Amino acid sequence: MTTPAIHDPLLGYADWLDAIARDERVLVTVERPDPTCAVLRLDDPDNHNALSGPLTLQLQQALGALCADARLASIVLTGTGDFFSVGGDWQMMQERAHSYAERPEGTTGLWRWIRRQFGGIARQITGTEKIVIAAVNGHAAGVALAWALNCDLVFAAEEARLATAFARIGLVPEIGTNWALTRRLGYARAMELVLAGGTLDGREAAARGLVNAALPRAELMDHALEWCRRIAKLPEHVPAMTKPLLRSAADASFEQTLLAEEYAEPNTFTTRAHQETVRALLAKQERASDGR
Repeated sequence: MTTPAIHDPLLGYADWLDAIARDERVLVTVERPDPTCAVLRLDDPDNHNALSGPLTLQLQQALGALCADARLASIVLTGTGDFFSVGGDWQMMQERAHSYAERPEGTTGLWRWIRRQFGGIARQITGTEKIVIAAVNGHAAGVALAWALNCDLVFAAEEARLATAFARIGLVPEIGTNWALTRRLGYARAMELVLAGGTLDGREAAARGLVNAALPRAELMDHALEWCRRIAKLPEHVPAMTKPLLRSAADASFEQTLLAEEYAEPNTFTTRAHQETVRALLAKQERASDGR
């Protein structure tokens, strides 16, 4: 059961973290369709998968375990029910963010939570060698939208609503949203979306390039899992090495990108997958030249 201490606004960061860790509800679930793929699901549909303290901590712990699993090639992040996640938990915001003046640590406790938990999950998504796929099944807002946009592939249900309403509630884009929006949309279009407090459905988001594709909700998970199967068929090192190369290229000069690729490519030549492919291609060429 939830302990009353969770709702004590005067608890410092460390004590509050201990309190939410004792919450016995299961708010995040993990499914394993096969040994190479995991589905990580925000599972508090009665609260629209809002990012309460316990849900966020469980997500961070589950994601950490999956990132450490050497068998996995891909992880699908999605939500239960009609919502991906409405984003921040309003009660938690009021209890924790709005009462900072009453705690000796001031805003630094809030900073720790945002950096270590909200930002920590974003770093897990972007830093792991696994390919992380967002399957945005419904409404997505705030930090949850940031996590989705920081994934390597993003697929959305056509009826999903992606809300960038930061300005309407007196906030600014957070947890990597500025990075993701400007790279996917460009500066001017990102600014327009943020200042307008825009909400895009899945089709609009796909048309603008904010997500990779929009699909009927009934087909969304099958599509995400099909990508998991595609990734699993690749030589193990290819997605693992490609991910950091592509992510660093967005902020690197041409010369820096070229240098990273020059160090990476020689390693791939030594892999069995590459060598077997070359032998097969040479054999095919030889048969063609012999008219066979």
